[in-house]
Amino acid sequence: MSKYLEKAKELRAITEIHYNCAQSVLVPFADEAGISEETAMKTASNFGAGMRRAATCGAVTGGLMALGLLGIDDVKVVGEYHKRLKERHAGHLDCAELLRINKEQGREKKPHCDEMVFECVELVAELAKEYGNHQ
Repeated sequence: MSKYLEKAKELRAITEIHYNCAQSVLVPFADEAGISEETAMKTASNFGAGMRRAATCGAVTGGLMALGLLGIDDVKVVGEYHKRLKERHAGHLDCAELLRINKEQGREKKPHCDEMVFECVELVAELAKEYGNHQ
């Protein structure tokens, strides 16, 4: 398990503070990206729950923020990020659609959101390793 995934799992297990999905993806990369965890928390605060409007999944947007902070903004790499996620989720990246499908499958919300966070963290780490100068 990568240090990023380990940190994301720690954040999602905390019950005293709610780390939204975008924060839970961005915060594990904060140190390496040269920002504080507090700055990462504030930056991603309005991106959870699909930008608080059930639009693009917060885990997805948190991953995009992490890639950008790691200096990975190449259109091909960002396209690869989207492509891999869409392939895994029947083309859907919007919070509302992902949650609707999850509910239709009889699954609970929190485990689904946790899985999205972990998946996006792992994908950012993979892409950073493939296309950046990061571990």
